[in-house]
Amino acid sequence: MDVLLMDFFHNTGYYLADYRNIIMIIAGMVFIYLGIAKDYEPLLLVPIGFGILMGNVPVFRGLGLSIYEDNSVLHYLYQGVILGIYPPLIFMGIGAMTDFSTMLARPVLMLLGAAAQMGIFITFLGALALGFLSNEAAAIGIIGGADGPTAIFLTAKLAPHLIGPIAVAAYSYMALVPVIQPPIMKLLTSRKERLIRMEEPRIVSKKEKIIFPIIAFLLCCFLAPAALPLLGMLFLGNLLKEAVVTERLAVAARNSIIDTVTILLGLTVGASTQADVFLNYDSILIFVLGAVSFGIATASGLIFAKIMNLFLKNKINPLLGAAGVSAVPDSARVVQIVGQKEDPTNFLLMHAMAPNVSGVIGSAIGAGILWSFIK
Repeated sequence: MDVLLMDFFHNTGYYLADYRNIIMIIAGMVFIYLGIAKDYEPLLLVPIGFGILMGNVPVFRGLGLSIYEDNSVLHYLYQGVILGIYPPLIFMGIGAMTDFSTMLARPVLMLLGAAAQMGIFITFLGALALGFLSNEAAAIGIIGGADGPTAIFLTAKLAPHLIGPIAVAAYSYMALVPVIQPPIMKLLTSRKERLIRMEEPRIVSKKEKIIFPIIAFLLCCFLAPAALPLLGMLFLGNLLKEAVVTERLAVAARNSIIDTVTILLGLTVGASTQADVFLNYDSILIFVLGAVSFGIATASGLIFAKIMNLFLKNKINPLLGAAGVSAVPDSARVVQIVGQKEDPTNFLLMHAMAPNVSGVIGSAIGAGILWSFIK
């Protein structure tokens, strides 16, 4: 009887766990806490946090329980990440939720979204300098776009062994936009600049809204064909939204489809952070480089906005440059919050959505360019 009890105990997670599992379980609880208590990207952090818990319950190899075992349910669900299936479906949902009107009303604001992508390429060079292979450096650099699906898609294609740390880093920094960006915004802008009011945008016609996703898709994908899976689905979702006659499909894309895929992606990405795979020196470096990349992206947008003001008659509020990172719509909300702290009557949100959505397009193009060059 004692032998049976000892055998049972040796099969439990209590016996099999080591300090690394405990560290990751605490990290998963922190993610869940930030999502629920602090409302930091709860739709992302709660599934990822719970996935971290699932991935760090110690199990015997061969039972088909670990995400890294070929015969496990989690492994099959994880194929949507590894094969790059989930990110394009999320992009379709984003497209079906996105209104490109403010960007079409003042196209010059698209340049801010492009400028913010500097974080991707500077971090790519930094990762190379630290000894990462070119494919790994490209995947790490894309964290600066603050676009989780794009980071996962590119990493799945170039460095699938880094999906765990890169995905967790990308979504962590997306969730922490309200914490990370304001200090950089205040450091690089004066109070006078933060008080600049934006002129009312022109009214964009329905015809323009319908034509835009078609023309934008062709222009962007001819430039960066490797971005086709992401941008194709993004602009398809937007066309479904604007065409009206396909509203039923648009509703499915921005509700049931994106919600289901977000749960599966978050859960499996979290579960991939199995302690014996995740906790290593490279993961720490990736988190550091991700923070640097995100900071550079934010600063690049702000500085470029100030440069643009040297040539524009109608000045733009430099805070809008921070919305060039593609954390939609959180970085646009941060611009609104920081602007209203200076002047409660200054409404920047709808203007900030222009560089915000162009940042989504820019990060996908950046990923496509890196993929095509590395391949």
